[in-house]
Amino acid sequence: MKRKPWKVMTAAALTSSLLLASACTSSGKETETKQKQARADLQVPVTDYTFDTAGNMFAYSEFELSGEPLAEALGLDLDVLDARKIDKPTKFDYTAGIESYEYSEEAMYEVTEKSGLGLHLIHGPVVEQMAKNVHKTSGEALEGRFYELADSVGYPREEIFRNMFPTLIEYASGDPHYAQKVDTSVYAENDDGTYVPVYQVDFQSLRWDRNKMEKVLTPSAYGGVFLKQALWAGDFLGGFHTVDKDEEIEAKTPNDDKDENIALGVSSADGMQGMILTEQIWNKLNYIRDHLFYDANSQSLAKAAGSRYNPAHGFVYLPHKIQVVEDGNPLAPKAKQLQVEDPRSLLQDQWLMLWPASEFYGMTDQRPENKNQNPAFLAVFDGAPYPSAPKENLDADAANDISSTDPYSVNRDVLLQIFKNIDAMHFNPEIGAFVDEHDGKQQGKRVDTFQAGYTIEALRIFERAIDGLPVGYASGEDAKGLETPEGKRALQLIKSQADFIIKHLMRKDGLVANGYVIGEGAEKSEPTLLAQLGAIRGLTAAFLATKNEQYRNAARNIYAAVDKHFWDKKLHVYRTGRGDIEYTPFVAGALSGVFRVALNNLNNTEADETVKALERETIISRYVDFYDRIIDGPNLKEGMQASEFWDTGDVYKKGDKSGNADHDHVPQVQAGHGKYGIAPILLNVEVKEK
Repeated sequence: MKRKPWKVMTAAALTSSLLLASACTSSGKETETKQKQARADLQVPVTDYTFDTAGNMFAYSEFELSGEPLAEALGLDLDVLDARKIDKPTKFDYTAGIESYEYSEEAMYEVTEKSGLGLHLIHGPVVEQMAKNVHKTSGEALEGRFYELADSVGYPREEIFRNMFPTLIEYASGDPHYAQKVDTSVYAENDDGTYVPVYQVDFQSLRWDRNKMEKVLTPSAYGGVFLKQALWAGDFLGGFHTVDKDEEIEAKTPNDDKDENIALGVSSADGMQGMILTEQIWNKLNYIRDHLFYDANSQSLAKAAGSRYNPAHGFVYLPHKIQVVEDGNPLAPKAKQLQVEDPRSLLQDQWLMLWPASEFYGMTDQRPENKNQNPAFLAVFDGAPYPSAPKENLDADAANDISSTDPYSVNRDVLLQIFKNIDAMHFNPEIGAFVDEHDGKQQGKRVDTFQAGYTIEALRIFERAIDGLPVGYASGEDAKGLETPEGKRALQLIKSQADFIIKHLMRKDGLVANGYVIGEGAEKSEPTLLAQLGAIRGLTAAFLATKNEQYRNAARNIYAAVDKHFWDKKLHVYRTGRGDIEYTPFVAGALSGVFRVALNNLNNTEADETVKALERETIISRYVDFYDRIIDGPNLKEGMQASEFWDTGDVYKKGDKSGNADHDHVPQVQAGHGKYGIAPILLNVEVKEK
């Protein structure tokens, strides 16, 4: 992917990035054009300011994949994109390559490095073990570790962010309003009057109110963050760069970085962020494996067994809610006690952990028989800066596996246990579908269409990872797989659930039912947009995994029905159901994902495929309307995207107190909703006719 400035905002790199970004400023005509796009025909007021971690991180993962990767796949030269050139070279290119992509990245950093929404990395299991090994405090050990990571990517130690709050694991929700005045004073100046505010290099003023956080560990929340971390880490560490010119180069062998002029990461700055994300993932996985699984027999928290786990001997799974009692340290909180509040296994929790663990497996995979490995990833996990896996854990024999804390082994333990539980606890073999919940003793009776559809997508990524096929941005590419037993079982589950959607959930009007209750049949409730999006994603995933055109055709038919029944021609938005039009991050993320698969996999490509809704131009038009009208909104106080900063064009200028330098409909962070502003995240909204 194209590397842009402002992935990391620190010291000397800041000034050069600033000069680069400021070289081409938006003309008055472009600004006027943007202002004329104000949507006077609709209102998009915020209905809830609560930050839903799972929904936001899920949505921003879909936004990421529907950003630069999508634009590039459709032929855009990413080098022509400039955050300051609004809607250039086309409105779609700018929306995908700048807005969708950068909104996604910044929201991740907001949660994992700035807000304090969770437990501090200083208490991570790996960090604490490092401290013990070198006879230092955890704080000293973490500082030394960050220096080590910086050295591995050629990043200046003195340019590491100040007052970071790197998270070990994240909480379920919080209040995204800043708890104090954001420091927008000048850090670095530029000749054209723009400047870098202090908050972009010093995160102290970006904390959220800890008293308003839901201090609960929910798999879909910390799993959603894990998904964002894994996708970006894979992007940042998927290549090498030259030390002298900081230019990205393709990885040819795992030993390329032994050259003094070649370092890990696609650039120094991106490499540093990739290392921080990987460090967080590594600690998080050890914490999850060793502390957050629940033994249904003993009704207590337990350690996961991974490849040695057998559900027939009793379920050990990730429960829906674990309450955290903190130790009272406001700067670097630690869990003093963990209390299981809701022991159920929910399907959403499981697939939102299976997906990221599969992505990370693709990064850390060191199995000798996998011939599709990226040499750049092998270089990261060759012992420095991250430990390699024991040979016993890299062969095909599970009987000789040993417990290990290295990234590959701990992730594999979590991955395989979740996969086995999805199969044993949530798959109902009698009907051939995934039920929504399991209480540890017995399955529930409801199949949720949205959750079942996304379980197919998670299983698709799992099958690719376990069979040694490319994941991440390359998850659509064809390659020869290893055909493992787990991969074969995943394909069986995918086919069964996809067949169930076609056979039991399709309605006469072309839409799908919201769900299915065992013993009663498909639900008769008014279909929701969310259910349709889940079915389209799931069926498209089934097509990609099996190459069975039946699934693609079914997905195309549902998409056409959605455009017929849900598209509001007057407001140019999709309705979400009968009555009010209400958008949550889950709806927004799923819609973004469906636009992507529609453009890549479902659009009309043959002469006999003439569905108007699936013409590429029509899909692109819907995509642009969605981001313009619902995400950005019609004015500064409305729309899902709460705020923005430099990455999407909102620079800081001396004398400009508007809080909206690029004159779009999204305010700067300090000028957003609330006394001190608000983080750049997604909010719940409703859409109304004005």
